[in-house]
Amino acid sequence: MIKRLQQLPTTAVSDATGGHTNVNHAIKPLDSAWHIAGRAVTVRLPDGENGAVLEAIKGATQGDILVIDAKGNTNRAVAGDFVASLAKGVGIAGFIVDGVIRDSQAMIAMGFPVFSRGTTVAAGVKNGGGQVNVPVAIGGVSVQPGDYIVADADGVVVVPQQTLDNIVQKAEDKLAKDEARERQAHADGEASIRAYLDKVVK
Repeated sequence: MIKRLQQLPTTAVSDATGGHTNVNHAIKPLDSAWHIAGRAVTVRLPDGENGAVLEAIKGATQGDILVIDAKGNTNRAVAGDFVASLAKGVGIAGFIVDGVIRDSQAMIAMGFPVFSRGTTVAAGVKNGGGQVNVPVAIGGVSVQPGDYIVADADGVVVVPQQTLDNIVQKAEDKLAKDEARERQAHADGEASIRAYLDKVVK
């Protein structure tokens, strides 16, 4: 099922979920070409702290996505290029950060997908207090450990784990319907476009 999820754009997944688990638009990819989907390993951080990110990397499996709840803090980075290189090295698919990161150009160069509220020059600290695999909130959406994430240039969507099969099927059906509608609307150029508009615009 995860392979099928990886083939879907966030727009189709959002439609399938009814838009109820769309993460706030302020959390964006460093590179608009990135598209990731995988199981969430959650991290909750106190302000300015990032030590628990390393704990999460250690416990993650290949294809997981770290979902890092830094409470929107923009003063200190939750990760830089070195931490990202560790995550990439163990097969983590990317980071979703309700906060900021640093060394953005190095992350882009290494091809490690990061979605965040922005960047900063300031490093995080490792004083403890973070938690791994606990319920978190990111961009206004609750995420449980083991939920699924889809993220691309259009945004980030959370798929609750118990709904995965249903949401993937609904998203695939919606995508197929949209593609058929587009083919029909453009089949005969302007004539078919006008016929479509006459049908839907009263």
